[in-house]
This record gives sequence, C-alpha cells and structure tokens, in this order.
Amino acid sequence: MTVAERIDLPPADVPASASACPACVAAPSAERLAAMAAPALGRLVLSLPTAHCAACMTTVEGGLEALPGVRSARVNLTLRRVSVDAEPDVTAADLIEVLAGLGYEAHELDAGLLSATETDRQGRDLLMRLGVAGFSMMNVMLLSVAVWSGAENATRDLFHWISAAIALPTVVFAGQPFFRSAWAALRVGRLGMDVPISLAIILASSISLFETFHSGHHAYFDAAVMLTFFLLAGRYLDHRTRAVARSAAEELAALEVPRAIALRDGAEVTVPIAELAVGELVRVRPGGRMPVDGVVTEGFSELDRSLLTGESLPVQAAPEMVVSAGEVNLTGPLTVRVTAAGRDSSLHRMADLVAVAESAKTRYTSLAERASRLYSPLVHLLSFSAFGVWMWITNGDIRTSINISAAVLIITCPCALGLAVPAVVTAASGRLFRMGLLIKHGTALERLAEVDTVVFDKTGTLTMGTPEPTNIASHPRADLEVAAALAGASSHPLAQALSAAARAAGIHPAAVTDLREVPGFGVEGQFHGRTVRLGRAEWVGAEPVSVTATYLTAGAGTRAFTFTDRLRPGAEQAVRALSAQGKRLLLLSGDTEATVAGLAGRLGIAEWQSGALPEAKAARVSALTAEGRRVLMVGDGLNDTAALAAAHVSISPASALDAARVASDIVLLGQDMSPIADALRISVKATRRIKENFAISAGYNVVAVPLALVGLATPLAAALAMSLSSISVSLNALRVK
Repeated sequence: MTVAERIDLPPADVPASASACPACVAAPSAERLAAMAAPALGRLVLSLPTAHCAACMTTVEGGLEALPGVRSARVNLTLRRVSVDAEPDVTAADLIEVLAGLGYEAHELDAGLLSATETDRQGRDLLMRLGVAGFSMMNVMLLSVAVWSGAENATRDLFHWISAAIALPTVVFAGQPFFRSAWAALRVGRLGMDVPISLAIILASSISLFETFHSGHHAYFDAAVMLTFFLLAGRYLDHRTRAVARSAAEELAALEVPRAIALRDGAEVTVPIAELAVGELVRVRPGGRMPVDGVVTEGFSELDRSLLTGESLPVQAAPEMVVSAGEVNLTGPLTVRVTAAGRDSSLHRMADLVAVAESAKTRYTSLAERASRLYSPLVHLLSFSAFGVWMWITNGDIRTSINISAAVLIITCPCALGLAVPAVVTAASGRLFRMGLLIKHGTALERLAEVDTVVFDKTGTLTMGTPEPTNIASHPRADLEVAAALAGASSHPLAQALSAAARAAGIHPAAVTDLREVPGFGVEGQFHGRTVRLGRAEWVGAEPVSVTATYLTAGAGTRAFTFTDRLRPGAEQAVRALSAQGKRLLLLSGDTEATVAGLAGRLGIAEWQSGALPEAKAARVSALTAEGRRVLMVGDGLNDTAALAAAHVSISPASALDAARVASDIVLLGQDMSPIADALRISVKATRRIKENFAISAGYNVVAVPLALVGLATPLAAALAMSLSSISVSLNALRVK
C-alpha cells in the first residue's frame, strides 16, 4: 500500500562551541563532514499486521537494514509498525517487496497523519504520582502508629509536624489529577466523582494542619495520603484498560494514498492527491493501491477488493470498469480517469462513517458513572448536614463541626467505589488475555455482558481468507507439474495457493519456458512445443464449474483446480457455543451469494447476507441497534471498520488490518475463535462482581457513616475503615480470575 508521505528529517545544524582544541574549532569533525556530505534522509512508516514477537522485530529490522540506502529500521511491536530512515531513492514499494520476501505483509502509512507521539505520557504520569503517594503513605502511617500508641504533648506535635512535611507536598503533587478534574466539573456546574474526592483531601489536609498548629489530639494526614494513594491506584488501573485504544478514523486516514502518478503532457508526474482534478488520468502500477475513485481507460489487470468489500477472490479489471480508492492492483498497469480524490473518495467517506460511529459509542454510560451521579450529591448533602447539625448542637463550635463534617467526607469518599470497576476489569482482562483476548476499552466488558446479537464477517474472520486447493490428488502428476510451473510465475492468490500446495505434495515444476503473465487472465508458457495456460475458464477454453477454481490447458482437454476458503480454528465451536447461550447470529459478507450461503449452512447460521458493502454492514448494525438489540460485531477488514465502530461492542483478529483492530474494543490474539463465547460468559460474571463491589462499598458506608455523624470517627477509624473497604473490593474482584 502506498500511503505514507516522506518526512524530511531536520538538518543537524549544530552551532560551533568553544573547544580546548583550536584545530577542532577550525575544522569540522569527521562525523560532521560525513553528515554534510550525506544526502538528506527521509522517514517512511509501514504497518506490519502480522509482526508479533521479538524474533519478528529482529528479522524485519535486519532485513530492511540490509537494503542499500536504508540507514535504520525500528519496529514498534505494540503498534505493529516499522519506521525506516532511508535515502530519497528508496521507496515504500522497495521496503514492502523486501518484507514480502521475509514473509511479512506490509502497508505504508502516512506518517504525517499519525499521532506525533507514541508514548503513554498520561500512564507514566499517573504511575509516578502513585509511587510518590505510596512512599509517603508508608512513612506517614509509621508516624501515625506512634501517635495512636500513646505519644502525647511535644512528641505527638513533633510527629504531626513531620507528617505534615511529608503529606502536604505529596497531596499537592499526587492529587493533581483529581483537583484538575474537579475544577473542570465545577466550572460547568457539574458534580463529578472527583469533587467529593478533592474536597475530602483538601479538608483533611487543612484541618490536620490547623489541629497541628493548635496541638490538637488528632490529625488526618495519614487518611489524606492513603486516600490519594488508593484512588490513584484505581485511576491507573482504569487508565491501563484504555491505554491501547487509538482512533480508528486516524488509522483509516493514514491508509489513504497521499501521492499518485499523474499523466500530464505525455509524462508521468508524481503529485499529491490534493492536486488531482476530476477528469485527470493517473497510472497505477502492479502491486500499488488505488489512490482515487475512477474509471479504467486503459490496461487489463486483476484487483484485490477483499479489504474493502470482503470478496475473497480478485476481480478482473478492464477498460470502463469503475474502481475505488484502497483497492490493490495485482497483475498489470492500469490507466484510470479520476472521478473522486482525497476527501471525496470512497475510502475517506468510510473514515467519516467510522468517526461518527466512534463518537456515538463514547456516549455509553458505565456502571461507575451511573453510580457517581447518585453518590456525589448524597455525599455533599451528608457532609453539609453534619456541619449544620453540629453547629447547632455545640452552639457554634466551628472547629468541632468542621472536624466532623470532614470525617464524614473522608469516610464516604469513594475510595472503594473508585476501585470497584478497575479492579474487576483488570482481573477479568488478565484472565481473558491468558485465553487469547486483549481488552482495549474500559467499558468493553460491561457492554459485552449486554450482548444478545452477534454479527460475523466471513473472509478473514470465520475463514482464514486464504484459498486452499481441494482436488489436487485427483489430477495426473504430469498435469500437476505443468500447473506448478505456471502457478509459480503468477502473483494471483489462487496460483500462489496452488504452487504452495504442489510444493507441499512434493510436486516438482515442469520445464515450462517463455512464462508470461497476461494481466486479468492468467499465465501462459511453452511446454514441449505447445502453449500451456493456467487462468480463467474462458481464456483456457474450459467449462466453468460452480465453485471457486482456476483452469489448466496442457494439450488435449482442460482441468479445473477447485479451492475452498479454510475455516478459522474454533469457528464451529464458537458458533455452537453462542447459539447455546441464546444469541441471535448473523453473517454479513461482501462475497458472492453461493459462497456465503455455503458457509452459513456449514456453520448453522440461519441469517446471512451476501454482497454487503461497508455502508450496508454499518447500516444493518445500526438497524439492529435501533430495534433495541445489543450487537457484537466480529470482523477484520476495511469493509468492516464502520460496522465495528457502530456496534455495541466489537472484536477483530490480530491478523486484521490496523484500522479494523483500532476500531474494535477487543482483539483476538490467536487464530482460535472459541474464546469469544467464553468472553461473553466471563463478562457477565465480571459485571456481577462490579455490582457486588458497589454493594460492599454501600454496606461499608451504611456502617461507617453513622459513626462519623455522631463524632466517633477518629483518624484511626477512618484509616482502618477505608483500608478494609478497599481490600474487600480488591479481593472480591480477584474472584473473577
């Protein structure tokens, strides 16, 4: 895929600085001279959907760096990308060819459209604050134990001052995520969960400082720091469940081809897509991705539309045929008249569909958000009521009233509630990861538990997307040897599958000469003085069969080599298990009616639709949602991306295109599909645990709040109650494992 724009690296213009060696100042260093003499480097970024381990990293980097002109190659396994610094004459097509030789599928990405940073700054920031809070909490608790053990007067005051010196800077630094969130909520007149959290931390610290100044018996420094630590732990766990999610619309935009070869005044000129006008002619070479929507005016070839339409077999391209951006030209050069380019292309319209669907999905309200809507107003009401009642009871003793009001806030502060969801999601995500499923979105488990309808794509999802010969053994060995020789000279998927199967069966290619691929038709050559052909039925003069096939003529008569799309491991088990759970199952595919009907019958899926375009898939998912259905979409291609984003929850295989994986909430790491049914069962159990955690948190408040309201909640009681509730919630979450 030709998708990335070359980014020129900035020149290394380093100003001269003073040196102890005059000669060093007078003459540039050898490295500097080499840098000045070297040509400007460019950066290319390629997607590697099948890279998955350290061995892949070593193989890819070593293979690319061996290519002349490549200075460095760095693989990011998390994002499945490789960044290459190379001289200007090295093209993305060169790199893709090398990677194909190494056995890796690659697509060029537009580096200018990808996120500028690939680091998890927010996660590192939360982890740093969590570490500071944890270290401070341990030290303050040691001092508090001394106070609780009976330290009095000057000794107690000293320990309180030392606690203040540790706790106050910690609270100011580590509590910033809550303070910022609370201030943002208050500015728009909203009470979020972080408002009572921030009030509790600030009040506990302020009152503790006031009590320390006046030699008070009790201080809440330990509670303030402990509260910050536990809440940061919950916030970090929640962040980790979301950290791998990126924008699918951004990935789709990066897949658009940024440049095209325009035919102007009889010459080929490489120009940005934005400069193309409707009616212009562009040249698309074999192996290139279609940069525009248009109509073929010259040339014959075959197009791979599997990523866009789900068709498992290439289609013949000839003059007057309509083509779309994103299709892959396989065998011959094509000249295309532009009908739409850039933002008007079909690929960009698909990206818009995904962006709309993603924004709709973000409106899902999680269990924690629904709980906080009731929790926050109730907490504030209790705290202010306690303040008012104690002001009346004590005849205006503001010190006692504020202390009790703060104790209520600390006791009711949603520490356990903040851990309730992240702890369960982390435990369930760990269990599913060991089964081969990666949870990407924080609310994916909750949404998965609500699913009642499952929609499957066919090619690359229920099937492996690779043709597999079915009748090799029924043909004479002599014909197989000729077919193997012809198939080895073609880039067509059926020919490649036939060649691989022949090698596996020990078939040695015959000595066929003058091999020539005829774009759009097949391969021909000379064998024992006669022409032999492998390709389309009409080209070789064969009678077409009703299943997927390629045809051979090698003298008298013709032979048909039939193929089937191999089922993905575990597909039959997953479909049976989902049916047993009472889920409604649908199969939506862009493939032909006969192929889709055959697979649906084989798997026992009663509802199916063939010839479904990307918009039709997304529309069907939206229609099911409008009926009140909770849809799980399972797909792998560009044609599934909009439907994946529109579904209530979505799953894609690790072998899927980057854009499809990004649009999905869960990634299937292996080839086996059977864990999908287990994921639905575990998600129901996880949701039950979340609700149990809410009940534990509520029960703790029912017991502890009355003690705080009557003034019996000492700092020791507050710290112990808070710790016990958090530990109880965490232990309950571990039951999911």
